[in-house]
Parts: sequence; C-alpha cells; structure tokens
Amino acid sequence: MEAPRIIKLLFIVNHRSGTNSVNWRSVIGQFYRDLLHTAEVFELPDHCQPAEIKQKIDASGANRIVAVGGDGTVKLVADVLAGTGIPMGIVPAGSANGMARELGIPTETTAALEVATEGLVTRIDAIRINGELCIHLSDIGFNAFVIKTFESMNRRGMWGYIKAAWYVLWRNRKMQVKIETDNQFVKRAASMIVLANASRYGTGAVINPEGKLNDGFFEIVVLRKIAIGELFKMMVSHKPYDPSKTELFKTRSVTVQSRHKTHFQVDGEYLGKVNAVEAAIEPHALSIIVPVENN
Repeated sequence: MEAPRIIKLLFIVNHRSGTNSVNWRSVIGQFYRDLLHTAEVFELPDHCQPAEIKQKIDASGANRIVAVGGDGTVKLVADVLAGTGIPMGIVPAGSANGMARELGIPTETTAALEVATEGLVTRIDAIRINGELCIHLSDIGFNAFVIKTFESMNRRGMWGYIKAAWYVLWRNRKMQVKIETDNQFVKRAASMIVLANASRYGTGAVINPEGKLNDGFFEIVVLRKIAIGELFKMMVSHKPYDPSKTELFKTRSVTVQSRHKTHFQVDGEYLGKVNAVEAAIEPHALSIIVPVENN
C-alpha cells in the first residue's frame, strides 16, 4: 500500500485584510492538528517587500504556499511564485476576493483550507503590464479611481465599495485613448479600459465573458460609457454587450495610450496615474491550486 503524501504548507497571512477579526494562527493550527500534513504561518509585517517573502518561502521548504487575504495579498505572493512552479493556494479573507471567486474557491474558511490541501494543481497565464504581474484584472479609468477612493475611506466591505463607486461616477471623466493590439489599431473615448486575464470582478460582475485563465490570450474590454443597461448585463443577465457601449478585443499584447494621465490598478492594487500601459501575455506563468470539482 502506497504511503500517503505528506504536504508541507506555508500560509502567508495578511492580518490587515478584511475585518482583521480572525486569529489565523489558531484557525490554521486547529485545522491541521489531527492531519499528517504540516502547516507554518508567516504573518506579513507592515510594508513587507517581495524579497522578504521569497526568503521565507525558500527557508520553509514548503510544497505549497497559501495566500490568506484579498486580491492584493494574492498578487503579492504571485509576484514571488511566478515562474517557480511552486503551487499557490488561496484562502479568501479580504474585502475583495476576485481571484478566489474566479477559481471557484469557497469563501468558508474550512472549505478553503481543504482546497489548499487536497485541491489539484493547474497552470494559469499572467499578463505583464508596465512591469507588473497581473493574474486577474487590471484597468485604467473608472474602477481604478474607485479603488483609490475606497482605500481612502474608513468604511470597508461591499457597501464601502458601492459608496466609493457612487462618488466616482459623478467625477470620472472620459479618456481619449489609442489602442494597438496584435492586429488592430483603434481610437476611442472611454470611461474605463480593462486588461482581463480573468472573467469577473470580486463583486461578481462578469466584465469579460470570453475570459479563460489558460488560453494564451487576454482581452481588452473598452467601456465607452458607464451605462445602467450594460452594468445589468455584467451583474445579472450576462447577455451580449451593446458594441456601441462596450467592446471586446482578444490579443497577446497591447499598448494603450491616453491623452491625459488616468488612474491605474492591477489586481486590486492602486498604482497611481499613467499616460500609457504596455502589456503582454506570459503563458502558464503560475501554478495554482483549484477545487477538484473544477477539473
């Protein structure tokens, strides 16, 4: 009889994510108390740098690395693991958990820990955007402005995000942009442009119905205006877009130039204002742990 494989897991915990009310050392310790697998917890210090995370991963000798937090934490860990082949799991614990939702990882903690331990390892693409790794969604314009506003507010969670979006809705101005993909060049006036490796935001809004994480392409979604009917399609009905309001382009690379500097975010991390973004696909850049039933 073959001996069971013992997995060593390193949990990288952002205690500032979400409500900050969970004692993750206790929860993780309790989960693995009666299992053969071993688990180590590393709580991210303030202003933690990728080099510090890499040093901890190298020293741990772990078979699996698990990000505990929101999309920003997932991005931070993915930056270190990309190209290494070391599998990354996710325990969603943030205000926004878009990548976990995309992968079908449950929000309930015990179920998420089970996936991190017993789930299957698969490979997904990433996009390199202005030097930043993006495994989920990046955008310029409206949503990036919302994230900036949300980060400055005291209120967290979905209602905080809605309040920030309402504030931005009346202050966001359209961008005048030039978009050059592998085989197309267009000029547009747009409220928001998304570079989408995935299909949906943490809110559940399906921004990119053609999104697949492992097809060697990404999509550019151009929201020419923030329209109630289009938002309803993204959030509820998932019917085809009106191309006069929302356009979609599939590509392996893109350059977007804006006449004026505009807000920019990658995987939920606000990165300031830019005049241009350059992006290219990095096929199968990251090994990720997903629920068995997703395969």
